[in-house]
Amino acid sequence: MGRHVAGELPELDRLVDDACAEIGREIDALRVPRLAGVVLGGGYGRGEGGVKKVKSEQLKVGSDKLQYSLSNDLDFFAITDDDAPEAETVAAIGGAIKPVAEKWTEKLGVDVDFAVKTPWRLKHDEERIMVQELVRGYYDVAGATGTSLFADIRKIDAADIPWMEAARLLMNRGMGLLFAMTGHGVRGTEDGGRGFVNRNINKCVLGAGDAFLVSRGLYRWRADERAAVLATQGDDGLYARAVEWKFRPREEPVCDWEAAREAWLGANVEVFAAVDDASCRRSLRSAARWLVRRRTLGDLGTFGQDPVARILCKVARHVEKRCSPDAALLRDWEVFN
Repeated sequence: MGRHVAGELPELDRLVDDACAEIGREIDALRVPRLAGVVLGGGYGRGEGGVKKVKSEQLKVGSDKLQYSLSNDLDFFAITDDDAPEAETVAAIGGAIKPVAEKWTEKLGVDVDFAVKTPWRLKHDEERIMVQELVRGYYDVAGATGTSLFADIRKIDAADIPWMEAARLLMNRGMGLLFAMTGHGVRGTEDGGRGFVNRNINKCVLGAGDAFLVSRGLYRWRADERAAVLATQGDDGLYARAVEWKFRPREEPVCDWEAAREAWLGANVEVFAAVDDASCRRSLRSAARWLVRRRTLGDLGTFGQDPVARILCKVARHVEKRCSPDAALLRDWEVFN
C-alpha cells in the first residue's frame, strides 16, 4: 500500500490506492494515443496529503463518529511519448481523460486534476520545484512507471534551486493573497468564501517561507524539514503552524491576512536582496518573451526584466496598497503563471 496522507491514517492511504487503481484501469481502457504513462504527484504522491475531519457515512475512520476525508486536490501527471508534438498532443490527451477527472472529482469530493506533460517540457522545466518534487515523490497509476518516465530528469540539490523559483512562488502566492484580501473570485461558494480565503492565506504563509529558504539556499524537499530549518532562522512558528494546517485543515485560519501579508512582504525583501544583478537584468530574450506572449510592451520601466520578476513587482505594489488586482495584472499573471 502506498503512503499518501500525512500522519498515520492507513484507511485513507488505502482509499487513494483504490482510487488510483480504478483510475488506472479506466485510463488503460481508453487506449489514448501518445500517452506513455500516468502518475499521481502532488501532496498525495509524496505522502504529504491533507485530510479533514467530517461527519460522513461514507468513511469509517476515527472515533465517536468523527471521520476523515481527503482535503487537497489529487494532482495526476499524464506523460506523453518522447516525440509527441506538444500543443496538439496535450490538448488531445487532456480531452480524452477529462471525463475520468470529472467522474472522480464528484466521487471523491476533491478536485481530480490531470496535467499533461511532454518529456521535453519536463526536461525544460527540470529546475522547477514542481518537477523536482514530482520525480522525488509519485505513485504509478497507468502505463509506464515513473522510473522510466522520469529517467532523463536530473535531480538537483535543493540548495541549487534557482532564484526565479522563489520569485515564482511569491508571484503566485501573492496573487492568492490578493484574492483572499479583496474577495476576488469567492462569489457563489457555499461557505461565503471562508474556505477559499483560509486556504490562500495558508498557502501565502507557506510560499513566503519556501521563498525565503530558496533565497538562502536552505530549501528542503519535505515540509516538516523546511519548518525545522526556518525555526533556526528566526521564524516564530507561523510556518510550522501553516504546515500543520495544510495537513489537517480546519475552519479557523492559521493567521489573519494581515499577518500573512507581512510574512509575504518580508520574504520579498529577502528574495530581492539575494539577487545578483545578472539574475534580473534587462535582456533581449526576456523582452521578446513578454512581447510574444502578451503582445504589448507593458511598463517600459521594467521592459526586459524576466516576466515573472516583472509581474511580481506589480503584485507587490497591489499587496502594499491592499487593492484588488486590476485587469492588466490578471492577464499578465494568467499568461505567465
